[in-house]
Amino acid sequence: MKYVGLDWAYRTAQWCALSPRGELVGEGRIAADRDGLARLVLELGDEVKACVEMMSGALWVRDQLVACGWQVEVADARKVKTVAPLAAKTDKVDARLLAELSRRQLVPALWLPSLDERALRERLRRRMHLVRLRTSAKGRIFGLQTQWGIRISVRRLRRPDGMTLLERAGMPAVWRRSISECLALIDFLDARIAPLDAELRPFAQADPRAVLLDTIPGVAELLALTIAVEIGEISRFARPEKLVSY
Repeated sequence: MKYVGLDWAYRTAQWCALSPRGELVGEGRIAADRDGLARLVLELGDEVKACVEMMSGALWVRDQLVACGWQVEVADARKVKTVAPLAAKTDKVDARLLAELSRRQLVPALWLPSLDERALRERLRRRMHLVRLRTSAKGRIFGLQTQWGIRISVRRLRRPDGMTLLERAGMPAVWRRSISECLALIDFLDARIAPLDAELRPFAQADPRAVLLDTIPGVAELLALTIAVEIGEISRFARPEKLVSY
């Protein structure tokens, strides 16, 4: 069995391998991509227990290595610094530290959602991103109107004579064009959000956590599902305060 620490970066990754006794078996640098991981597995074999710090792409790295037979833990980067604060911090030192934590079974491992849970989470985040863009467009329309002392609802402006109302109220053409662009953006986003809502609603209705959260005033079913999926396994929180902090 070898114990490997992998310090992953954007272009390259530093690795370090230790024996069960803590002796240095090997270390080096690989390309931070699928080919680099394949070369590392080819060099070290499949009897490996590895540790990688949590960062963007960590779950992909874990999935790739697990598929090759490795045992991989993803460490909480903040807790790693708490366990072993270092005066000199380099990629090589980080890789050795992660390998040593793996060897000593001291990895502050994170809870990791399954691929299906991650996929549902991404769909909900996509919807949330689109909704925020739509809300931003509506807010800009309100702000543009206040510059000319006008207050007409977005729903009313979306009718065929909406721009005529603004013209009669004294808003110049430049500002009307800005509002027209915002309205077009809202229409575009609505066309993207509606199918997502229909796609996600059955998940919300089938998830008992979302059904329970939906009873909170102001929390609709899709927001309830978003909260439930982002929280994940509730038992991973030791106390309510930990959940609230998360």
